[in-house]
Parts: sequence; structure tokens; C-alpha cells
Amino acid sequence: MDRWVGKIVVVTGASAGIGLATTRALIKHGMIVVGLSRRKQKMLDEMTDLANARGKFHALECDVSKRDSIAEAFQWIKENLGTVQVLINNAGYIALGTFTDTTPETWQGVIDVNLMGSIHCATTAVKMMQEAKLEGHIININSIEGHRIYLCNGNPFNIYGVTKHGITAFTETLQRELMGQNIRVTSLSPGLVNTELLNEYGDGATLCEVPGLEPKDISDSIIYVLGTPQRVQVTELIIRPLGERAL
Repeated sequence: MDRWVGKIVVVTGASAGIGLATTRALIKHGMIVVGLSRRKQKMLDEMTDLANARGKFHALECDVSKRDSIAEAFQWIKENLGTVQVLINNAGYIALGTFTDTTPETWQGVIDVNLMGSIHCATTAVKMMQEAKLEGHIININSIEGHRIYLCNGNPFNIYGVTKHGITAFTETLQRELMGQNIRVTSLSPGLVNTELLNEYGDGATLCEVPGLEPKDISDSIIYVLGTPQRVQVTELIIRPLGERAL
């Protein structure tokens, strides 16, 4: 990780869960971390104990479901900090229910955050890296739902799995488009992680009746992927809790 010290990394959905754990880990490793979230104050509150860490933290209010909000955030970074060299596409959204029980507006909300938000952030970051001719790394936080559709103890996720399959395809497509360039692209697919994502419906592990991972398990994996030599591209990493069954 030494080569990333002082380099700029953007983490979306940085106010909680995987995004928060990852943000804290990257600050400790000396990176300049820009957290994007709708909850700016929560991000700031969560970082107060890291004032003397090796890295630095900047919190930006950003709604990744809105293209203009993403553009404004990245423009601020370019003008005030420099070129983004690492992007952790982590922001995610789930709305439980079958397709017939939910509405097109619900589906569009999930698509805008999980898929289109990730695509807009990644393409914006890649253009910055290419313009500056710098090494870069895009890590898309995917899901086991991006490889096979699982039911969460009978609770259907409607369009969620569709968006995560889209992330799988987008990651591979971007890998191919960037072949021969100095930019790596990784899809990281966790099983159930104990985060706020399902809090609206109850505790995730209890709701799904499966073991759960902790956010730190995923942030540790991100540090591993980033720290591999530039000649190494971890294209896909699937992380599941021990004992999780295929549903």
C-alpha cells in the first residue's frame, strides 16, 4: 500500500457499513480519502478520532443517483485536490418485495444508485486518470447476487440482483476497454454483510437466517486488492461468510 500514500481515493456510500470501514482503513494507510454520501455530517462525526492519522479526509455531500451531483463532486476534487487515482464504488440500495408488489419508481431508484451511479462515478474517474496519465484502480462493490439470484429467507429483492448482474457485466466490459492501460478494475462480491442496508427491514443476518460478514472483512479485502503489485489485476473476488448456504 506504500505507493498509494498521499494519493486521492473516492469512496461512495462512506457514511456507514462497508464504505465507512473502508474509508477509515484507507485513511490509516495514508491516502487522501474523499467520502461521498448524502449524510455529510455523519461522515465527519465518524472520523473525529482519526485527526492524527497518516491520511486526510474530506467529506462531500453527494447523491450518486443524480449525475449532476456526481459531476459536481468530482469537479470539486479536481479543482481542490487533484486527480482521483482510486475509486471504491460502494453506495448501494435495496427495496424488498416482488416485482409485482413494487413499482417502477422503486426499481428506478435501485437502478440509479446501484448501477448508473457506479457507472457514472467510474467513467468520470477513469477520464481523470487517463487525462493525467496516472496509475488507477476502480473497485466495484458487487454482491453474490451479481452471479446468482438468492432469496433472503423467502424475501425477494426484485431489481437488486438485476443491478448487481449489471455491475458484473460493467466491470468486465471496463476491464476489456482499459486493456493495455495502467488502470485496474476489480469486482468484489460479498455475501451477506451486517450493515445498514437491510436495517429498514430488520437485522440482515436474522432476516435472512444466514451467517453474516462484518464491514471490516470487506475493507480488509479492499486493502489486499489495492496492495497487490501493478502487474496483478484481481478481476473478481467473492467473499462469503463461513456456513452461508445457497438459498
